Amino acid sequence: MASPHHRLSRHGLHAPRPRWLRLAARLSLAATATLAGTLAAAPATGPLHDARQLVVVVTSDWDASQGRLHRLQRSGETAPWIELASFEVGIGRQGSAWGSGLHPAGDEDRGPRKREGDGRSPAGVFALGPAFGYAAQADSGLPYLPMQASHWCMDVPASPLYNRIVDAREVGAAAVAGSSEPMRLDLHKDGDPRYRLGFVIEHNPGNVAGDGSCIFAHLRRRPGETTAGCTAMDEADMQALLAWLDPARQPRFVLLPEAQYRRLAGAWGLPPLLPAADTAAAEPAP
Repeated sequence: MASPHHRLSRHGLHAPRPRWLRLAARLSLAATATLAGTLAAAPATGPLHDARQLVVVVTSDWDASQGRLHRLQRSGETAPWIELASFEVGIGRQGSAWGSGLHPAGDEDRGPRKREGDGRSPAGVFALGPAFGYAAQADSGLPYLPMQASHWCMDVPASPLYNRIVDAREVGAAAVAGSSEPMRLDLHKDGDPRYRLGFVIEHNPGNVAGDGSCIFAHLRRRPGETTAGCTAMDEADMQALLAWLDPARQPRFVLLPEAQYRRLAGAWGLPPLLPAADTAAAEPAP
């Protein structure tokens, strides 16, 4: 936004106003923006600077296994975020931990670090990968991958296919040996519906062995259910979310405990603090 001094200059008044008056005007504008609940433009180098859609999960602390997901959008880089919906979600049964994504490693504090099999959801800023599910197609702007019984996500750190969804018909049965992540849970685990609809959260894009794999947003079977590291929600919420997501608007997924959210809001250009879910008894992940 141009300063009041610049606006006057464009109208032909070129004499500069006293410095104290210009400072007072800037402070007044900042106070007005704060009171209105708006947010300054995201930093040009921040992990959200080009995003127009934002999926934010806030939890109470690192060990919380429940959170609240907020769906927000904005019309441009300097526009405020507008919340469209929010709902409760389950995350990792052990809470969350810093993951590998779009945020600078230097922004991380001394919280836990995501590792394979730790039962924590990755925290930070992440791009979104394709949607997936059991049906042949789905209502989503994201690319969609219909899953078959031969599809697996590789969670074996020693595998050259680590952190990738692969088809055993293409890579061979031996290549998927040891994976515990069949993408057709309904066929491999007695009708399990959790992967009937979901999308990939692009944690660990470098596929670094042991840093965590197969992180999704997917369905939950009941309120309060936790996961092994994913974010789980009701089907109606997932359907609305997928129908809204548009790759052209550079959607981003953010997960943070409240303290880290407060600390990084300014640097990342996050909206004002959004509430975490109420504390509730969580059901363990299977």
